[in-house]
Amino acid sequence: MNPSSLQAVAINERSRLLRFLAARGAGEDAEDLFQELWQRAGKPPVQPLADPLSYLFRAADNLMCDMRRSQISRARRQFDWHEAAFSQNEDTLSERALIARERLEAVERVLDKLGPRVSQAFRRYRLEEQSQAAIARDLGVSLSSVEKDLQKAYRALAELKRRFDSE
Repeated sequence: MNPSSLQAVAINERSRLLRFLAARGAGEDAEDLFQELWQRAGKPPVQPLADPLSYLFRAADNLMCDMRRSQISRARRQFDWHEAAFSQNEDTLSERALIARERLEAVERVLDKLGPRVSQAFRRYRLEEQSQAAIARDLGVSLSSVEKDLQKAYRALAELKRRFDSE
């Protein structure tokens, strides 16, 4: 049987071959697999074929096996990649969290060294978003004192940031 006659059999039995592929799980890929089967049918067989239709069904089954192996291999590669990326990312995240925690503790130490009033004024102004006037009233000091306390805190934190940046 010459290659073109094997392709002719594939075309004549197209609907049966598509149902066969779909029944084995090809789904939307059935048409693509049929196209590949048709191309393979264009190559001359190694031995003469007694039953060309059986040959095509066997070739279609082999294509399904190849597709499944390819899907499994792709899934393994994606899983391995995801695991490698996730574990590396997880290490980086835990390292960043540790650094952030250490820096927060350094900021708290610097603020505490400046005294309770400076620390409290800074925290209330920057974290609690209270106005400087409200802070001055609550602490029983002038607005100018709160402004100076905030400037002192900003200078100390700017120096701390320079130290962090140089590390």
